[in-house]
Amino acid sequence: MEIIQIVGLGLIGTIFTMIIKNYKPELALQLSLVISLIIFILMIGRIVVVIDVMRELASRANIDLIYINTILKVIGIAYIGEFGAQICRDAGEGIIASKIEFASKVLIMILGIPIMLAILDSIMQLLP
Repeated sequence: MEIIQIVGLGLIGTIFTMIIKNYKPELALQLSLVISLIIFILMIGRIVVVIDVMRELASRANIDLIYINTILKVIGIAYIGEFGAQICRDAGEGIIASKIEFASKVLIMILGIPIMLAILDSIMQLLP
């Protein structure tokens, strides 16, 4: 029941942050960041397992690992960008958060270009 531990850590961190916020707002933000990073670090091991499984399945299906790696990069950019944007929003920096989201979307579009080109090449080969 790992999720219970994570939710418990999050709730305890939230309670402490709310209490500290009244006395030292800057310390409350730091505590919030530390709790967020701890949860993120706890999940890295699980993420690695998912990545390994996806690569193994791609290998069995004879799918080029370049495509799987690109998909994994896209997923990573999405999660990390969202994580960073949420932290900025929690700190009251909505403008910076929206720019992080924008940059994430641009990077995802750039990573998608080779896949789109490969799909177009496949379609062109099917046409007479």
